[in-house]
Amino acid sequence: MRVLVTGGAGYIGSVMCRMLQDAGHTVLALDDLSEGHRQAAAGVGLAVVDLRDRGAVVETCRRFRPEGCMHFASRSLVGVSMEKPLEYFENNLTGGLNLLRGLVESGCGWVVFSSSAATYGVPVNVPISEDEPVSPINPYGMSKVFVERILGELDRKGDLRFASLRYFNAAGADPVHDLGEDHDPETHVIPNVIAAALGKLPSVSVLGTNYPTTDGTCVRDYIHVVDLARAHLLAQEHLSGGGGSRVYNLGNGSGFSVREVIEVVKTVSGRQFEVVEAPRRPGDPPALVASSERIRSELGWSPEYADLVQIVQTAWDWHSAHPDGYER
Repeated sequence: MRVLVTGGAGYIGSVMCRMLQDAGHTVLALDDLSEGHRQAAAGVGLAVVDLRDRGAVVETCRRFRPEGCMHFASRSLVGVSMEKPLEYFENNLTGGLNLLRGLVESGCGWVVFSSSAATYGVPVNVPISEDEPVSPINPYGMSKVFVERILGELDRKGDLRFASLRYFNAAGADPVHDLGEDHDPETHVIPNVIAAALGKLPSVSVLGTNYPTTDGTCVRDYIHVVDLARAHLLAQEHLSGGGGSRVYNLGNGSGFSVREVIEVVKTVSGRQFEVVEAPRRPGDPPALVASSERIRSELGWSPEYADLVQIVQTAWDWHSAHPDGYER
């Protein structure tokens, strides 16, 4: 099967490309390399295209003629989305619309969309089920909701079926394909704490200590990048087999605070480092923890890396071996 992977040189997309290849599919990674890395896409066909360039996107789809698409490419920094909402809507909405036009016009049958827990905003119930109302509190989450609703309209018209995977905090590294997390700037908690443990940062900042949680810091559900990619493969099998459009949460079902993550990194690394308290980051809800019962029961998914220590260990191993990330 021919599968187009947008953001295929990025953190999750690169792992997805390799797993699709391992499963025997023909893969084309589409990435503008603004955040992705050529090295992460080594061995995969790569089209360097900006999704905002409608002509280039449509032409790429016309030439490749994908049977399915995994759509990861988007801007994803919550804090920056609060400061630059127009930039986020342009990237995530205009780019998403261009991609969907290219997919529909080239006869693509399905798309698996990388959505987010940010669609829920501050949830009423935790763990969060897919029946929880979507009420995003930042432009990043809004952009994901808008794309989901556009996908719903395309499904209603019979143009494209979809699976929207709302996942929580992607983490860890792929030990089989030697792929890890390398962002510039890095805003995710685990790699920043590891950077402090490696001496790459002078300290790690805890952004907000007065949230209504057990220790005052944000609580998040961390899911391993390989488990995320496995869920995408299951969604692809569902859609390519004629299954209907669905929305699924992806998470381990357990929440860990920022302070707990810091302690796990100290345990795994065997190192101490400075921790400083800093103001809250705008747009961050206090707690996001997933209920993944729907995808477990319908598609048979379950995480292989269910423990935070396991997740952090794979990340520590990769960052220790690649202290400067990918070649630039």
